[in-house]
Amino acid sequence: MPSPCIGTCALDRAGLCGGCLRNVDEITRWSTMTRHEQEHVMRQVLPLREQLRQSLGGSLADHERLLRALHPLDAPPGGDGWNRSELADLLPPGPPVEAAVLAGIIPRASGAQVLLTRRTDTLRQHGGQVGFPGGRQEPDDRDAVAAAIRESNEEIALPHDQVQVLGYLDPFVTITGYRVMPVVAVIDPGFVAVPQPDEVAEVFEVPFDYLMDPANLHQVEIDHRGRIRHVLEYGWPGQRIWGATAAILYNLRRRLEQLER
Repeated sequence: MPSPCIGTCALDRAGLCGGCLRNVDEITRWSTMTRHEQEHVMRQVLPLREQLRQSLGGSLADHERLLRALHPLDAPPGGDGWNRSELADLLPPGPPVEAAVLAGIIPRASGAQVLLTRRTDTLRQHGGQVGFPGGRQEPDDRDAVAAAIRESNEEIALPHDQVQVLGYLDPFVTITGYRVMPVVAVIDPGFVAVPQPDEVAEVFEVPFDYLMDPANLHQVEIDHRGRIRHVLEYGWPGQRIWGATAAILYNLRRRLEQLER
């Protein structure tokens, strides 16, 4: 189990100590934390960070690069959505509906995996489609993080204490009028999904490296209201990962690629 450094922590460019993996906030508050808070960091938070760091080794996103590619939790990104200009004449009238999804990364010994769900076929909206757990942000939700975690618990029984939120991707607007905030998080590899059958038909994992490889992402044509649109799609065996989900993963890849190595 990782332990706090003795003396001064040396922070990397992502704001984590290279020795103990604590972030700036944890280092600053360590002496004022309760014993229970310190034990939570030591026994749950830091080991999960170490697992993520090891599982991402050698990929496009090592641990430091992944954190630097994300918007920090204390500065959520604004704007109507990075793709809004593409849909300006197709969106429904009125302001967008705020929503959030949890883009969960599971550290495995064989490499990091991304958790995805396939919606139940009978749903009125997005039936049968592959996506991240998530949904509409409710008035009681404090922010997008709270909405993403609540929805994930409702859909696949993901407990909040098995999720460690890392940051945000850029908001994305859907053709149905939702402004979706992707919340990137690491999920405890011990988590066992229990799909809510009215909403989720299947929970599965796809290797992170596969989703970050440009060769696996293709552009396809679809007919929408008599118009040809171009959308992104992955050719993963047995599943169609396309549309908003593929675009969110593309946004992550582009943010990683734009960082200086």
